[in-house]
Amino acid sequence: MNIELNGTPHEVGTAATLQDLIVDIAGTVRGSAVVVDDEVVPRGSWPTYPLRDGQRVELITAVQGG
Repeated sequence: MNIELNGTPHEVGTAATLQDLIVDIAGTVRGSAVVVDDEVVPRGSWPTYPLRDGQRVELITAVQGG
């Protein structure tokens, strides 16, 4: 199935959850925030939040550096 991730088309598995996507992209859920179809999704919902075809996902990940 296809979603839009940060403005770019991205393919995910049919049973993918939001947490699956975040771990796949960022390697961890730490330091991340997610908006799906213009609504912030609480971190506690990520493991069970199913992704659907055509959704728009914005993933924001904090990085350390100087």
